[in-house]
Amino acid sequence: MLQEVIRANQVKEGCARIYLVWNTVGGWRGDEKMPDVDLVITSADLPHYPEIVRLTVREHGRHAASPLAGVKTISWLNSVWAVAEAQRAGFDEVVLLNERGEVSECTAANIFAVKGAKVITPPLSSGCLEGVTRGVLMEIASEASTSVVEQTMRLEDLYGAEEVFVTSTNRNVIGVKEIAGHTIGNGTTGPITKKLDEAFDAYIQEYVERRLTTSR
Repeated sequence: MLQEVIRANQVKEGCARIYLVWNTVGGWRGDEKMPDVDLVITSADLPHYPEIVRLTVREHGRHAASPLAGVKTISWLNSVWAVAEAQRAGFDEVVLLNERGEVSECTAANIFAVKGAKVITPPLSSGCLEGVTRGVLMEIASEASTSVVEQTMRLEDLYGAEEVFVTSTNRNVIGVKEIAGHTIGNGTTGPITKKLDEAFDAYIQEYVERRLTTSR
């Protein structure tokens, strides 16, 4: 079905979202017969992102103790509100802190800090989403002569990092030059961030070629 949507919308280079909407809960529904679950698939062009970004900070942006922490849902109001406020203030994204004051993630991206030869990222217990790109980087980091480890992080860890970068499915790896007025490193994309971005690009290229070969 995804392939049908891609062909119908003539997507050459873009992104897709797959939604499952559960219809069998809540007092709002009427007596009409409905399927238990609706499947909705949409596609769009790849969004444009800057080569390096500025982040602000939002306290209590994630609730790590919530049973829905780390679950990707279509209830995006909190994130949409946070990033809209950030962009009005001239920033690109937001570092979301959880109720314990720990770094969790951004509104639509995971976050990483480089310290020496090690890359750290918040654990899932922080309330962050287990992002696909995040997982791939943890697997291929050795190809960039580094390693990615999960570690509880606070703002001081970001402010004092040599490099900071964010990742998401349609952003890949993007360097961070500033967080809430604190310049990160020398304010440019760092060497480890560049190496991880190159390693991720190579991984995607190899994955696509492999899938094309097996589908013939």
